Formats: sequence, C-alpha cells, structure tokens
Amino acid sequence: MKIDVLTLFPEMFDGVFGSSILKRAEEKKAVSYQVVNFRDYSDNKHKTVDDYPYGGGAGMVLKPQPIFDAVSALSESSQSRPRVILLCPQGERHTQKKAEELSAEEHLIFICGHYEGYDERIREIVTDEISIGDFILTGGELGAMVVVDSVVRLLPEVLGKEESHLKDSFSTGLLEHPHYTRPSDFRGLKVPDVLLSGNHKHVEEWRIKESLRRTWQRRPDLFEHMELEPLHKKWLEEIKKEAR
Repeated sequence: MKIDVLTLFPEMFDGVFGSSILKRAEEKKAVSYQVVNFRDYSDNKHKTVDDYPYGGGAGMVLKPQPIFDAVSALSESSQSRPRVILLCPQGERHTQKKAEELSAEEHLIFICGHYEGYDERIREIVTDEISIGDFILTGGELGAMVVVDSVVRLLPEVLGKEESHLKDSFSTGLLEHPHYTRPSDFRGLKVPDVLLSGNHKHVEEWRIKESLRRTWQRRPDLFEHMELEPLHKKWLEEIKKEAR
C-alpha cells in the first residue's frame, strides 16, 4: 500500500511513521509513506495556500489550486485510482469497518487542512470525508494519523500474529473481552479461574460472554445493528438477568 499525506506541517508525522507498528509495516514493505507539504505546489510566488473567504467572516480558507495540483501529481504515479481522503468534522465517523475497507486499497491520499476551512471546490477531487469524532482539532494531521494507524495495522503480516486484529474491539462488532497476565494473584485481585483451567473451549466461551457483557454495559447501542448467533443471544439474556 502507498500512503501520501498532504499537510503544511510534515514534521508532525516523523515520530508517528517512524515508530512502533507503522515503522514495522514500512520495514516489511507492506506500506510506503510520503508526507508532502502542499505549499510546494502553490503557483503563487509567495507560496501562499490560503486567502480570505468570499462574503467576509473570520479566519482564512485553503485555496483549491495547491491541493488540486498536489493530488494530481501524486495520482499520476498510481497504478489504480487512489482514494482521496479529506479529514473533516463534517465527514462520516471513522469506524473499524471503514478501516477494513480502506485497508484493501492500493493507494490512499490524505488531505490535512488548517485554518478556518477548505474551499468547497476541493471536495470535487475527494472520494471520502472522514471525521474521528464530534470535536474540532487545530488541523487534520492528528485525524490522519489515527486513520492511518487503524488501516496499516490491518495489512497482512504487519501484526505479530495474523489473528491479532480479528478479535479487537469492533472487529467482531463487540467490545473486546478483558485480558489478564501474570501474576495470577496481584494484591488480592485474582485472575478468573477459567483462564487458568487449560480448557480452551471454556476459555473461548468465557471470552465471548465477557465481550457480550462489556458491550451491553458500555455500548448497548452496538447491538442495534448486530445479528447475534442463537447461543450468543441466550448468553446475552442471561447476562441481563444477572444484572437485575
């Protein structure tokens, strides 16, 4: 996968792309990153990328020309049509499902804005608008980092075990079950006996039940669009009765 990021602050990505899973993914050649300062594409002699909004108002607006030209130049080297992603508070809420969808692509281009907003015409070259939540950030850089991380970790062979991401929260539709490690008794707080039993069938049942329990307690809204297996429905009803 090829990932290009258009930003006015390329240095913000140095530590993120050069650390942990994202660095490992590049070392394994699962992904290549290119961070581009779209100011370099400005046709203005002063390299300005923003201007005052028509109609007046506070703040500055990003001009379309530098971003159009940057996306065009990056797209020319692509074997397939890239997905062009605009980080925007008006975009669709980012989800695990969206991350899985994007992980199947060959080329992603992220546009990180700054200032008051974008010239509306920039949306003409965008394929996806994504928001990471109902709040406002100074720019799109942090949002791009979040989306890139959620996508890259899904690429084949990036994580240590292929099944690592398959049971993450939201991958199954449920929140993930609790995890424990040694010691089995820490200051009187004990690991559930079933996890020490060595019975893999019982352990797996416990994990599913705890995922159901945690989802019902913390995010019951997730069940609204979820089709549970009959056995899991039965376990969920038992969990609800226990809480009454």
